Amino acid sequence: MQKSIDQIYHEALKDIEGADTLESVEAHSITYLGRKGLVTQFLRSVATLPADERPLAGKRANEVKQALDAAVLAATKRCELAAEKADEGIDVTLPGRTVKQGTLHPLTRVTLEICDIFTHLGFQIVEGPEIETDYYNFEALNIPKNHPARDMQDTFYISENTVLRTHTSPTQPRVMEKQDPPVRIIAPGKVYRCDSDLTHTPMFHQVEGLLVDEHISFGDLKGILTTFIHKIFDEETSLRFRPSFFPFTEPSAEVDIRCVICRGKGCRVCSQTGWLEVLGAGMVHPAVFENIGYDTQKYTGFAFGMGVERITMLKYGVDDIRKYFENDLRFLRQF
Repeated sequence: MQKSIDQIYHEALKDIEGADTLESVEAHSITYLGRKGLVTQFLRSVATLPADERPLAGKRANEVKQALDAAVLAATKRCELAAEKADEGIDVTLPGRTVKQGTLHPLTRVTLEICDIFTHLGFQIVEGPEIETDYYNFEALNIPKNHPARDMQDTFYISENTVLRTHTSPTQPRVMEKQDPPVRIIAPGKVYRCDSDLTHTPMFHQVEGLLVDEHISFGDLKGILTTFIHKIFDEETSLRFRPSFFPFTEPSAEVDIRCVICRGKGCRVCSQTGWLEVLGAGMVHPAVFENIGYDTQKYTGFAFGMGVERITMLKYGVDDIRKYFENDLRFLRQF
């Protein structure tokens, strides 16, 4: 009986160690260690042996079973490692695998384009905090407490004197406090208002601009904005300046462009008027300069502001502002 179990052991070990696939290892394991395997049958036959032979035969059979279990485990790991190495091989006959690359979000793309246009015109890019004090967001811009213009802003208040900024204009007094004229800046960034529909979202993006120096006139403002409109759209885009009101500029104007969809013929996008509002602008109100400490007899300046989402909608013909924030790849891949 000793010879029989040893013979089974040597044959099994040779077969298991010679296996080169997981399937063959599994087959040899079943042959020798399965429910009907040779080692299992030997263990069952131990009970038929004479009483004095059973302990030695049973002990040896269990040793063989444990040794073969270890051999199966080692062979399995060896075959798995070999399979992994085989998978790492390169088949040069296969077609190449293209790497999917992301692109800039349309709002980021247009923001960078706007900034590029103005930096080429000599403007410097500056940034300010999104959580702003009531003073910089309103009072420094000639919007004191209880001013009706505050109702136009739909403000998110964090505390009585702290807000989520409603425009990037607070950057202007912050810069002017630290810098004497000439000042020529643009301030891109996120702003927040309590508003949400097809053309408004609670968070959106603005680019504000400011130029302060001696002898600055409304004609300079018109020249800068005309150049910008022709760069961001095309040379054929007509524009007009319409009287308006902003508490921090006087005189103030809305800038409209000829509808880029219908080219002025009238359509649903422009409400049949042939014109689309794109930004607001005006000469800086003397009260703003007085708050900063600028000499209003010596310096003049102009400011302007635009919503990046609106410019992007007109540039790409998008009819719903919410599409920019839905993270729908089918929409984003178009850009």
